[in-house]
Amino acid sequence: MFHIIKTIKRPPQELIKALAEQASATVHEAIGRRGAMHSSIKPLARGMKVCGPALTVKCQSGDNLMLLKALDMAKPGDVLVADMGQTTETGPWGEIAALQAQVRGVAGLVTNGSVRDSALICEMNFPVFCKAVSIKGTVKESLGLINHPISCGEVVVNPGDLILGDDDGIVVIPLAEVEEALAKSRERVTKEDKLMDRIRKGESLFEMLGFPELLKAKGCKEKE
Repeated sequence: MFHIIKTIKRPPQELIKALAEQASATVHEAIGRRGAMHSSIKPLARGMKVCGPALTVKCQSGDNLMLLKALDMAKPGDVLVADMGQTTETGPWGEIAALQAQVRGVAGLVTNGSVRDSALICEMNFPVFCKAVSIKGTVKESLGLINHPISCGEVVVNPGDLILGDDDGIVVIPLAEVEEALAKSRERVTKEDKLMDRIRKGESLFEMLGFPELLKAKGCKEKE
């Protein structure tokens, strides 16, 4: 088995650009409530947004050797998605790595681990979505995997899957479903826009969604 796979498929740029305009929650709902990473993985600062193909990396806990190798391989627009093992008590990513990523045009980092230099990374406006912050350092000794399927945030991520993240969290869109996800997301936005127009005109959301009939079917009783 090869530890590192260099060549992966990526979604077309026009689809990446179009999906970057969507909200993570909208896409998650549109693709059947799938792909949402665990809510513990959050942006370092509000307003951070990331959208791009996943360059996946699996590291040993407390070791960032393969993460740095993945950074060295990354193409402009890639999102580094890192499974850092079971610990959040080390910070395998900091200001220097973020600067390297920014210079290379990397779109962002998503990890189930921690980072450090968080204030400086926020000042750089480099998008980072992580589980925690830790000042503790890492070793650089162990082999891992790059561009293999990994698990991050309780979601399986394959190389080239589209990663979309914003204030609400991260959603993973399978590479083969990117075009369909965009179409369904746009349909959902259109539907919600119409609902909001009706709400502004005074209609009840509860009634529009048919919930009175649902309560009646369940035998709900009300008292004046």
